[in-house]
Amino acid sequence: MTRLLAMAPAWLGGLWRLVPRVPGQVAGGVSLLCFLIWAITGAGYFWPAWVWLSLALILALVVAWRWSRLAPPGPRRSLETQGAFSIVLVVYTVFNWAISERGYFWPVWVLIGAAIAFAVHLVYLRNRGADLRPARERELTERVETLTETRRGALDVQAAELRRIERDLHDGAQARLVALSMQLGRAEEGLADRPEIAALVRQARAEATAANAELRDLARGIAPPVLTDRGLAAAVEALGSRSPVPVTVDAQLGRRPAPVIESAAYFVVAESLTNVAKHAPKARASVTIRLDRDELDVVVADDGPGGADLAAGSGLDGLRRRVAALDGDLEVASPAGEGTRIEVRLPCGS
Repeated sequence: MTRLLAMAPAWLGGLWRLVPRVPGQVAGGVSLLCFLIWAITGAGYFWPAWVWLSLALILALVVAWRWSRLAPPGPRRSLETQGAFSIVLVVYTVFNWAISERGYFWPVWVLIGAAIAFAVHLVYLRNRGADLRPARERELTERVETLTETRRGALDVQAAELRRIERDLHDGAQARLVALSMQLGRAEEGLADRPEIAALVRQARAEATAANAELRDLARGIAPPVLTDRGLAAAVEALGSRSPVPVTVDAQLGRRPAPVIESAAYFVVAESLTNVAKHAPKARASVTIRLDRDELDVVVADDGPGGADLAAGSGLDGLRRRVAALDGDLEVASPAGEGTRIEVRLPCGS
């Protein structure tokens, strides 16, 4: 209530600024003239109240019209116009009843009629699918949708760029290192009579082989070739086959989701299985993947000791941020002694 009283001066000032200057001055002059005539002629029945009420009705309708014109064109403005006019008419009839003999409160029928007309108009607009949200809310919603679309586009571009880098590493640097290792092997064979130089060549070959292995791991971490070539189900099955703990994979997709969604789901499974192997090496794990029209569900569960903490685990926190970047949800259920269940939902509606 205090807040409303504090806002009243600014609100009334805004309405006052909507009163047309010349008609307002004319109405004020006529009102004063009627009052003076009433006072000079004996100050009997206060008939100027009816003149004032009529002038107030005209000015109020003008103010209501000008106020409704402040809203952007559209269905909401027509509804606000009707609402403003209805309020003016209801207030007018109440004052009319108040300065008359009163008695039966007949303005209630005007109120009911205005409410019914407003409700019919509202239902009609809603049935036509009109957007009746305030302009500010519509702008914010459109802005959020635009930001979501642009962010999703940026993530798609990033995913495509990472896959291009993976291909370049696989076809370029890795191929060159393999060729270098083979050349060093042939050079080593030709230096059998010079063991010291052969040892250096052998060491260089070992370094090239190690660099190639690191580069292969790096490329697999950026975008695994099996994920790019064969899709999420095959990539997760490959993860399960390489995992040091027994893993059961149940993937039913039907179609391939967007590359950025595939990558996020893959790394969720990879990090989760790594955590199982690290913290519950004697456990068994299962991976379930389901894809419908609008959502990709990924569940990684194990029968280990449980007790995983999303806040404390940097790996789980990284998964949460990766999923959140795609407007997805990640839930971790890990009661002590009952295993761990990680459930991820990624939006992938077309």
